[in-house]
Amino acid sequence: MKNSLVSILIPVYNRERLIEQTVRSAMNQTYKNIEIIIVDNKSTDNTWEILERLSKEDNRIKIFQNETNIGPVRNWRRCIEEASGEFGKILWSDDLISPDFIEKTVPFMEDPDVGFVFTGTEIFVDGTNEKILYYFIGQTGIYKSSEYIKGVLFNGNYAVSPGCAIFRLKDLKNNLKVDIPNKVNSDFSMHAIGNDMLIFLLTAHQYKNFAFVNQKLSFFRSHKDSITIKSNIGKLVLYRTLAGAYFVENFRKDLIKKMNTKIWLDIRIFSKEAKKYNLDKIKNYYLHNSDFNIDIIYLAYLLNKNDFGKIIIGKIINKIHNKIMRRWRE
Repeated sequence: MKNSLVSILIPVYNRERLIEQTVRSAMNQTYKNIEIIIVDNKSTDNTWEILERLSKEDNRIKIFQNETNIGPVRNWRRCIEEASGEFGKILWSDDLISPDFIEKTVPFMEDPDVGFVFTGTEIFVDGTNEKILYYFIGQTGIYKSSEYIKGVLFNGNYAVSPGCAIFRLKDLKNNLKVDIPNKVNSDFSMHAIGNDMLIFLLTAHQYKNFAFVNQKLSFFRSHKDSITIKSNIGKLVLYRTLAGAYFVENFRKDLIKKMNTKIWLDIRIFSKEAKKYNLDKIKNYYLHNSDFNIDIIYLAYLLNKNDFGKIIIGKIINKIHNKIMRRWRE
């Protein structure tokens, strides 16, 4: 195995309670040729003082601080720009990785056809014993990128957070979009929902394969200040769907009807949030696409898969019935 330099990238803001544990999970890697790039987004607590102390303890740690808070996604990008490794691994400031995360993932990246590697993940609820396993898609090995693209857009159990993945640094530089063009003026640079998933999608589009390690090597902390917890489920789903629609419109037009179908159902499941964010029409998810037809076969599959389908089917039947009755009265 080559001894390539791996950059562990930690963007941080106001994490005085958690940041030391996160940084130490990076410091404790069994793979030693690493640099730990930490960019503090002008924290107002003691985060910076903790980083200064840790950087004196380990010369692999390189710390930077923005003059002002530049928003989450721009801070992610600065981490990438300060790094010099061949590979890059984003580690969110409230999460952890197993000591052998880099050792177990880097070997797959020696294959030039592999765009990224992600691992099984445990989500743990801060202050409790609650734990949930995520992203276990099969056996350890190499998979087709087309499987990832369709899986993350339509099936749900594929990684959307780079916190459980490793990429080539050049791909992180190219594929982290600070903002995502959209019709509803959603500021992706600030809410940071969908930019992460788009890194995977754009990279998958550029490579033949990705790899998966069927081990619990990533640990996501669920707590009240995390972006995921602060955002309700409807907002998360709809903005990720908006990012997915951007990808499909620009890179996979063959998936438009299937994407329309997912949008159609998301709008109905999260109708309140869809109206709030002006995402209650299929056309609002695209900039230029004018094909808003849905895939009836895929819709039938989704409705059958989800109990919500019974409600939707009932609404459709009632709508048809009401139309027939109106015409009969006329």
